[in-house]
Amino acid sequence: MIIAMKANATPEEIQRVVDKITEVGMKALKLPGGDRTVIGIASSIPADTREPLAELMLSLPGVDHVTHVSRVYKLASREFHASDTIVEVKGLLIGGHDVIVMAGPCAIESREQLISAAKAVKNAGASVLRGGAFKPRTSPYAFQGLGIDGLKLLKEVGAEVGLATVTEVMDHHDVELVMEHADILQIGARNMQNYPLLVAVGRTNHPVLLKRGPSATIDELLLSAEYILAQGNPNVILCERGVHPLDRTYTRNTLDLSAIPVIKEISHLPIVVDPSHATGSWKYVSAMSRAAVAAGADGLLIEVHPDPKSALCDGPQALKPDTFARLMQDVREIANTIGRS
Repeated sequence: MIIAMKANATPEEIQRVVDKITEVGMKALKLPGGDRTVIGIASSIPADTREPLAELMLSLPGVDHVTHVSRVYKLASREFHASDTIVEVKGLLIGGHDVIVMAGPCAIESREQLISAAKAVKNAGASVLRGGAFKPRTSPYAFQGLGIDGLKLLKEVGAEVGLATVTEVMDHHDVELVMEHADILQIGARNMQNYPLLVAVGRTNHPVLLKRGPSATIDELLLSAEYILAQGNPNVILCERGVHPLDRTYTRNTLDLSAIPVIKEISHLPIVVDPSHATGSWKYVSAMSRAAVAAGADGLLIEVHPDPKSALCDGPQALKPDTFARLMQDVREIANTIGRS
């Protein structure tokens, strides 16, 4: 439910609405934007109490009108928050005019590997360095990452090269640790519905990159985002990285490009695309990156490795630095064509 106040509503009238919402056991949020104050009720409202509650709100001084939010997710809905959310990360505006590119190796292997990748992606125009310190792998015998040593390297190299950083957090107990070393907390596809983890990152104000699970619907992705938003953290970035395919012969997943305009219509949250995990093959990453930008994505998450053949994790889907540099030229041209940069 959204309560729009009159343009001339006083601070006391606005606070009275907030207090009344709190009195009935619900959570009130003041929403930014526009020329008047708008207050949202960030709670599930039983069907039999919606109309009485709306009448109560309308009876309060300064209230102009009340609107019901029809979608099962509230805070992530564009009904609830009409203007686009822009997430700021070290001066970068994700969801704004610029297409933000996050690039780097799937897994941090050594300082030499990471610094080489970081310099290459920075020179090509990327703004964020990606690199996994904790790697969830299908096989327990596969490389699991360097852990805290990897986090330290990510922080060190990001600062040295001048890039913001993003890495995955896998456990709610590790949130504070990862926050100390990375500018963006990534929730991987396998953890999209790890509710204790979603609640834990929601209790911070740290930017969160939330990946869509391989079998998740768009509504399920937005409901996962709702867990984070409901805890008070507005800095959520969605990530489309492909869903289970009908045919695994050629690509790992099917990149759902249609999710970009759909999410832009029904949600205010920014969305980036991970073409590397979607395709599983470097040969298709550039084409899907170009398509994602043309479809309206706010950013890209791309794997780049100085020597993909020697990579300890997901080498076949990583771009070489020279291929990435050519792709960045294409991305700039497409972004400029559609009025972005």
